[in-house]
Amino acid sequence: AFDITRENVRRSRQAYFANVSYIDDKIGQIMDVLERTEQADNTIILFLSDHGDMLGERGLWFKMSFFEGSARVPLMMAGPNITPGCYTDPVSTLDVTPTVADLAGISMDEIMPWTDGTSLLPGFSGTKRTEPVLMEYAAEGSYAPLVCIREGKWKYTYCSLDPEQLFDLEADPHELKNLAIDAAIDAASAAQLEQFRAQRAARWDIDSFDASVRESQARRWIVYESLRNGSYFPWDYQPLQKASERYMRNHMDLNEVEEKQRFPRGE
Repeated sequence: AFDITRENVRRSRQAYFANVSYIDDKIGQIMDVLERTEQADNTIILFLSDHGDMLGERGLWFKMSFFEGSARVPLMMAGPNITPGCYTDPVSTLDVTPTVADLAGISMDEIMPWTDGTSLLPGFSGTKRTEPVLMEYAAEGSYAPLVCIREGKWKYTYCSLDPEQLFDLEADPHELKNLAIDAAIDAASAAQLEQFRAQRAARWDIDSFDASVRESQARRWIVYESLRNGSYFPWDYQPLQKASERYMRNHMDLNEVEEKQRFPRGE
């Protein structure tokens, strides 16, 4: 264990911002190549992240919570038939696959049976989202399942081991006032809290959720030592590379082959 100083926090955020600048520069290079190869009008650009980082805010680091620093991520799309604009309704990374499939002309009837996400294309033309964004967390750093509902300006978070949280992100973007434990909560916020509680009860059986996680842990622990023997793979799914897919065999000169694969041409 060690003490984290304000200087540690400052340096970590400086490094994070440097990473953002680096990625921005690399995206610019990709966009430049697309323009020069005349592929920009035939390409969909998608930029997003899987999670944020608390970077010392509230004494927290990494992700593992539903505070904005952890749960809020960039999501930008550009391409043919996508009207420039800003979509402010809460959305989920689960919506990305249906959206990309929709852009590719794949029927949503084929997509919906195996995802809880929805296509964002209607939102690009001004259609307001009607369903809330649902979130779950039951991994590292959690002693019980953590669930969250994001709808409009509201965010509601529940864990059986901690007090409920309700934030009005328009009035309180830094999530400093937990309305769920505010004795002076106003009538509108109190009604919203009860609505979220009802939505939570309808969506999740928290006790069953908790039990299923612990059952999964116990099942995997039983076979853990056995799986450590022989060819061990730390991931549940480990794709193995095939030499035939990694190396090229061709009668042509290597320089000629590589030149044909290079964009922009002739560089």
